[in-house]
Amino acid sequence: MLQPDPFQAIADPGRREILYLLSKEKLSMNALAENFDISRPAVSKHVKILYEAGLIMITEVGRERYCELNQDGFKEIRAWMEYYEAFWNTKMQHFGKVLNKRAKQ
Repeated sequence: MLQPDPFQAIADPGRREILYLLSKEKLSMNALAENFDISRPAVSKHVKILYEAGLIMITEVGRERYCELNQDGFKEIRAWMEYYEAFWNTKMQHFGKVLNKRAKQ
């Protein structure tokens, strides 16, 4: 089975909210589901997509399943963001130089 694209996994606002909640603490599936106005199976489906994309880990303790962020799963997203952060920083520095040059004229 192919691992889903992490960018598609984070495209959904509900899944981004799950990631946000998990950034604060490890949560059981029940605790996670309590934060949403959708069914528990719908939350489970979103969790499965995030898990398959490698963005979260699931551990079982007794009958309960706990979710937490998988830091390594964000490497591709982080690299993409860092590239564009550097790109725009360079563009803005160049723009600043142009404005300073024009202001001196």
